[in-house]
Amino acid sequence: MGEESSFVGTDSVRLRHPSAGIRRNAASRLKSPILPFPAVGSRGASHFHAMLSNLTPFLLHWAITAVSLWVASHLFKGIRFGSTGALVVSALLLGLANAVVRPLLVLLTLPLTLITFGLFLLVINALMLLLVAKLVDGFKVDGFWTALWASMFIALLSLVLGAFVLGGSPDFTIETSPAPGQVWL
Repeated sequence: MGEESSFVGTDSVRLRHPSAGIRRNAASRLKSPILPFPAVGSRGASHFHAMLSNLTPFLLHWAITAVSLWVASHLFKGIRFGSTGALVVSALLLGLANAVVRPLLVLLTLPLTLITFGLFLLVINALMLLLVAKLVDGFKVDGFWTALWASMFIALLSLVLGAFVLGGSPDFTIETSPAPGQVWL
């Protein structure tokens, strides 16, 4: 272990560091280079922990999407990634497009979706994949039919991987709107 230093104060707390234990009083906790967040009992810490609790499912969904895209690129000849960076950025943008653009398209094409008994949603998924391919350098999709079949495969594989990795637990859902009575700021 490392050397311990003690500060005078009635409210002292033991903080853990990978290489050494340091004793600090409550006032010095806020300025600690060891902990990048405020003291545990403060309001800032609750926001930090809330941010971390939302970050973990986001990162897991991002990784699942990236793995699904990678597997699809090996199964479909018409999908290619120029680099790992292109794959990671494509997974991020696909998640963003599915969260922002896709709901708008679903709303605008609702009559067509109802007439086709929901099958037009497959076309929207393919369009999201084509949109991401246009935006990301190094990500190529050869045509609409490749995008259609690949988007169905990616959706199913993401569903299976999500159920396996996340266990289908509601603890790992990404909130897309505030709960009733809450405001996001």
